[in-house]
Amino acid sequence: MQKAKILVTGGAGYIGSHASLVLLEAGYEVVVLDNLTNASQEALQRVEQIAGSSVTFIQGDIRDRACLDLLFSDHDIHAVIHFAGLKAVSESVTQPLSYYDTNVCGSLTLCRAMQAAGVCRLVFSSSATVYGPDAPVPYHESMPRGRTANPYGTSKSMVEQALEDLSQSDERWSVVLLRYFNPIGAHPSGLMGEDPQGVPNNLMPYIAQVAVGRREELTVFGNDYATADGTCVRDYLHVMDLSEGHAKALGRLSTPGLHIYNLGAGKGVSVLQMVEAFARISERPVPYHFAPRRDGDLAAFWADSQKAEQELGWQARRGLDEMIADTWRWQCRNPQGYSTDIHTKSQRTSKC
Repeated sequence: MQKAKILVTGGAGYIGSHASLVLLEAGYEVVVLDNLTNASQEALQRVEQIAGSSVTFIQGDIRDRACLDLLFSDHDIHAVIHFAGLKAVSESVTQPLSYYDTNVCGSLTLCRAMQAAGVCRLVFSSSATVYGPDAPVPYHESMPRGRTANPYGTSKSMVEQALEDLSQSDERWSVVLLRYFNPIGAHPSGLMGEDPQGVPNNLMPYIAQVAVGRREELTVFGNDYATADGTCVRDYLHVMDLSEGHAKALGRLSTPGLHIYNLGAGKGVSVLQMVEAFARISERPVPYHFAPRRDGDLAAFWADSQKAEQELGWQARRGLDEMIADTWRWQCRNPQGYSTDIHTKSQRTSKC
């Protein structure tokens, strides 16, 4: 029996590479399209090493219609999991046009190419930010999309609306919107993990780079929020749990229409709680200093993921300590991420 072939856009990135691994292990064939803007082909080599099977990699951009048309012509794609896009909230505030161009225009170009190829099954990597700053917690799928707080969230909301309209206009389409919260962690082998270019925008890789000696100290943006310790509260889930959620979502594509699911752990953890937990598990100090709030950040939110459990058979199974331990294992074994340029300082301070 021939394996179903899945196109994973952005499949060389942090979440995309872990999802590609899960798909290979589940018996799918995987074609990855990635422009390597914030990703590494080395990640896919490690996916292949762990899975013991190969990935077809195509370096290209979702905004390049000619590239997409050729891809769909060359490969019998069963469904698409769409990760490709820009994802830093604070960066989106200063570079909104880049976010609308990549996230919105890129997604529309992808959908046009899919429709032309007769491939109308799509899992879209969305975000909890679409609920907006006024939504009560926990977030539930029955809530409407809200007034988004930053261009990143707005770009995700715009794509969601376009996909909703598309699925209503053409009964061939089956679309799953996965609204996820804050993925962290790494593959338990220590071979794969989050490797942001430049200064990390996300909390966990920043903490890990401080603990391993790659950076001097953590910057905590805001300590005057209306939370227990004044720092932001987020719903963290393991990247492997999240990746397994995408594999589960593929099964939902057999039913036409639009399907929406939250993927989260269902509880909040503050920045300072995360710092304290990381220091405890790594047995390393994590020095930090406070800085003003970042534009676009919300005080606190977390998920209600009961719908995903009931309809997809998915739930977050890995706890915070496991997320941190896997992150630390990855960072210790790869102090400079996927780069082979290991500096003396990192070699001296990365004993784990």
